[in-house]
Amino acid sequence: MSRRLRILTWHVHGNYLYYLSQVPHDFLLVTRPGYPPGYAGVGGQLPWGGNVSEVPYDAVPRTAFDCVLYQHSDHYAHDRETLLTATQRGLPAIYLEHDPPQAHPTNTRHPVQDPKMLLVHVTPFNALMWDSGITPTRVIDHGVVVDPAVRYTGHRARGISVVNHLARRGRRLGADIFADVSRRVPVDLVGMDAQAAGGIGEVANTELAGFMARYRFFFHPIRYTSLGLALVEAMTIGMPVVGLATTELATVIRNGVNGHVDTRVEGLVDVMRALLEDPGMAARWGEAAARTARERFGIERFVADWQAALRDVTR
Repeated sequence: MSRRLRILTWHVHGNYLYYLSQVPHDFLLVTRPGYPPGYAGVGGQLPWGGNVSEVPYDAVPRTAFDCVLYQHSDHYAHDRETLLTATQRGLPAIYLEHDPPQAHPTNTRHPVQDPKMLLVHVTPFNALMWDSGITPTRVIDHGVVVDPAVRYTGHRARGISVVNHLARRGRRLGADIFADVSRRVPVDLVGMDAQAAGGIGEVANTELAGFMARYRFFFHPIRYTSLGLALVEAMTIGMPVVGLATTELATVIRNGVNGHVDTRVEGLVDVMRALLEDPGMAARWGEAAARTARERFGIERFVADWQAALRDVTR
């Protein structure tokens, strides 16, 4: 049995961190006064367990821990050098990369170049696109936890998209595609500042699955990203997915089985209209989506993969 570790990390992606906290180790979050981005604590609506606690920034050098988990280039570039002691910098470390490269999609060298560190990618697509250089890498697919009482009904003949700050993030996240599709098919948008893109607004993390469950399908308009956790959660509750056949989504969705992906927007619109007219087909696709989610994104597999990664770096 692996020994229980104290892992220093930062609150970068709240939902992912919550799922990561299902791993039976203790997570210490670096915080600053006022909880600015990158230094948030255990606030908010996520049901954090007792294994997640906060460490004030100035107290980190005096705090004992076994491993460092970096999740953002700023923390790796700055806090590693200016906050951690030399002894702490020498501890086993993992860099968790949440995204594909943002500069050039194929020719970007990852900022972590350290043969003693483990670079974890959250999708095989991300690992494929990054030039990881000399750093050892592995892929740990997402794992999610959704209230088993929440199940897809699809009784509302509309689609739903979940994207934060879509208007600000533009073409990469598919702002133009969502605007085009929503003029032809009834689709709602939720997420941070969704109103700026004609959407409803933000839905609390703990309420999102139940909110999505009544919609007929999940629409993923994003051109270039990692694999969104909201999409995986939608599949978990039994919702079919319609989206662009780009990035990792192309390996998750099987057309006519658990959803439909295409690089032609017209093709996506046609399928959305068919799902709106045929709730039975949507339900069948949704059942298959739930099976895919259980097989590929189950929390037990996710926890086991992280246990193995932590065991390997700290042995």
